[in-house]
Amino acid sequence: MTDLTKVENFNYSSTQKIFEQAQDFLPINGTDYVELYVGNAKQAAHYYKTALGFKDLAYAGLETGLRDRTSYVLQQGKIRIVLTTPFDPESDIANHLRMHGDGVKVIALWVDDAYDAFDQTTKRGAVAYMQPKTIEDANGKVRMSGIHTYGDTVHVFVERKDYNGIFLPGYEKLETGYEPGTCGLKYIDHMVGNVEMGSMNKWSDFYGNVMGFFNLVTFDDKDISTDYTALMSKVMTNGNGYIKFPINEPAIGKKKSQVEEYLDFYRGPGCQHIAVATDDIVFTISEMRKRGVEFLYVPGTYYDTVGDRVGVIAEDLNELKKWGIMVDRDEEGYLLQIFTKPVEDRPTLFFEIIQRKGAKSFGKGNFQALFESIEAEQARRGTL
Repeated sequence: MTDLTKVENFNYSSTQKIFEQAQDFLPINGTDYVELYVGNAKQAAHYYKTALGFKDLAYAGLETGLRDRTSYVLQQGKIRIVLTTPFDPESDIANHLRMHGDGVKVIALWVDDAYDAFDQTTKRGAVAYMQPKTIEDANGKVRMSGIHTYGDTVHVFVERKDYNGIFLPGYEKLETGYEPGTCGLKYIDHMVGNVEMGSMNKWSDFYGNVMGFFNLVTFDDKDISTDYTALMSKVMTNGNGYIKFPINEPAIGKKKSQVEEYLDFYRGPGCQHIAVATDDIVFTISEMRKRGVEFLYVPGTYYDTVGDRVGVIAEDLNELKKWGIMVDRDEEGYLLQIFTKPVEDRPTLFFEIIQRKGAKSFGKGNFQALFESIEAEQARRGTL
């Protein structure tokens, strides 16, 4: 597995050349959808539409012939989320909910050949989750397969080149008449997995050896720490750079880190946060705040030195301070980012909102302020 942080004169341009030259045995076109198991899909759909600006797309449930579950599919930009609730209290979905609460179960990847993706990954050691299958209706056919990854999280490979329907066979168009309007979200930038201490290398190796990903960058406990807590992270990316999966593990600290808190309340490894991109972060955050979304507090002193650190930017720092938006710069440009508080009662899943102005990095310069904000929330919860 290639560690791109060890490439001489490393920058994103050099990594892109390596991507282009790589023999990518698992070509991925992007994130197809993300499925969350939730306690009440109907109410969750209302929240994601109202608070985050998603709109109706598709539905499957009793009315479409399903007897064991219901699913609402929402979309914003290129982001599709599926919210699924079980009817059977003894089902695998219900057991997942009982253990983890609401959270990400499926990270579905759009591929050219779902059968080959299954063959390529399972012969390299992946454990099968969904045997290759073809589902079809009057709008065509979709081929799918799936493998297990960290914890109870799975990847489903979706091949839809022969399908013209609204989402997948078995779903019908969803039209509730309630469309509160977009918040300007465009696509999934990255998704972060939290794993147990000592497991980061196991799962980064999994993505490298089983799925052909590259280690784009590594952060150790010197990069991501405060006086009290620390973590380590490896960012894994696929051949074309469309998919990025940072893998976090806790590091030894004086108090319980955010990763340990997540593992305690999620009852094991899982997807900690979904980073979604926008072209206008001020608009996005102002809309979300109006709709009741809560964000981590960034100390006002953060902005006293940010101009010296990041240099000239197009945005007004006073405006960024007003909304609590952080800034960081790398060799390619800068980025703007902000993090929500957990969107569940358990302190588990949250969202990152990010606007890239050329930067390809992950906001290393913001780690200190971000961690202090997270620790303040942990202290309020009594879990630090």
